Amino acid sequence: MIRSVAMVSPYDLSSPGGVQEQVMGLADEMGTRGWSVTVGAPGPSEPWVDKSWQHRSLGRSRRISANGSVAPIGLNVPAANAFAKFCDAENIDVVHIHEPLAPMASWALLRRNDIPVVATFHRSGVDVLASAGGLILGRYLKRIAASAAVSEAAARTARDTVGLRPEILWNGLDLHLFDGIEPWPTSGPTILFLGRDEPRKGRKVLLEAARHLDSSITLWVTGVSDGEAERPGAKVEFLGQISNEEKRRRLLGAQVFCAPSLGGESFGLVLAEGLLSGSIVVASDIDGYRQVLGDLGVLVTPGDVGALSGALARACSQGPREGKQRVAEFLSAYSLESLAQRYESLYLSLLDEKPSGHGVAFGYG
Repeated sequence: MIRSVAMVSPYDLSSPGGVQEQVMGLADEMGTRGWSVTVGAPGPSEPWVDKSWQHRSLGRSRRISANGSVAPIGLNVPAANAFAKFCDAENIDVVHIHEPLAPMASWALLRRNDIPVVATFHRSGVDVLASAGGLILGRYLKRIAASAAVSEAAARTARDTVGLRPEILWNGLDLHLFDGIEPWPTSGPTILFLGRDEPRKGRKVLLEAARHLDSSITLWVTGVSDGEAERPGAKVEFLGQISNEEKRRRLLGAQVFCAPSLGGESFGLVLAEGLLSGSIVVASDIDGYRQVLGDLGVLVTPGDVGALSGALARACSQGPREGKQRVAEFLSAYSLESLAQRYESLYLSLLDEKPSGHGVAFGYG
């Protein structure tokens, strides 16, 4: 018998983001395991027609400021209610809600049907939106059969907002991400930054640190130019918005990957991708990044321009990264395949037990 799962992303799949990548990656893995997967998310359906899962749009997204970032969130109430009705009509076995503190589909599903619900918390930090989401989510807490969090920081957010104590899993890493990918060509030491131009991502700190680097170093920066035509230090190339393929090629081409975020990062999956690519990873010493990077990269004080420029200069002067076997063994623990296996076991346990309230699986509650 084919089992079915409906996954919910509150964020537009056509916009880059860690939660969206996790939802789509997990949907792919569950599809390979023989599950029928439907992903409910805002945004257009057209880009995902070649996937093993189907996408049901939750309407257009709106860009909402939250947690020091701007997120493309779906706020279409009729579309959310329609997706809940779809899950009922199709006899979906399990609903897996990602980022349940965010509106709108998660709340509609929790309110409208009796399908077992798994909730995964991704975000780190409590702001006005998370607090409001916690108040609404609290009304339907008994409908959550099991909960998980991608990091201790995300678990802490779940505890602070709704009182849940989720199992800490991880964000899944595709260990074959770079198979068959050609590195982007470089002409010397190159640093890569991937992220939106938002204060939380620390891009301005990195650009300031680049002034103190040698001119032989190139800095690739996603997003548009900050308007400064000339600056001392490293040569800065603004890349605009890049495709996933270009992202992988540049990760392979860069000697150093830099993630200078100032906070609000629950799990640094992109750091794991940097390690997998063979880059030397330099990142801010914040909870979500420390958990992933450990001693396999360089951690610096968030917002410290001098510490960041010094770490980047030293990384650019190093040869090929050593300890590749240790890195590979470390990253294997974060594989997307292993994560899908854990969730599949959880889904099946819920179907066997038919729980009536949260706290049944993984000891949550």
